[in-house]
Amino acid sequence: MTRHPRARLDDVIHAPVRFSIVAALASAREADFRFVRDTVEVSDSALSKQVSTLEKAGYVTVRKSSVGRRPRTFLALTAEGRTAFARHIAALREIAEGGALPAPDGE
Repeated sequence: MTRHPRARLDDVIHAPVRFSIVAALASAREADFRFVRDTVEVSDSALSKQVSTLEKAGYVTVRKSSVGRRPRTFLALTAEGRTAFARHIAALREIAEGGALPAPDGE
């Protein structure tokens, strides 16, 4: 018996804010914390909390730096994070396209 594609959804990524963070990072090598915060439309503390969860899962790396005298934080997806995101998106697409539905009789 084939399992429904929802069984392949990643619980870490599936939370809406974390999904949005990973999606924002998927198209870049790395992104400034403030850029991600503004893109995802969350507070600094909310982003920090969700990034911490993604970092513990091994999906995101955090790099601290400074530009002049200003501290900067950069976020990036790890290879594992990119793979997990791709699998998650594939499962969502399969669900959305009805791939989990049995074929009608006679097909």
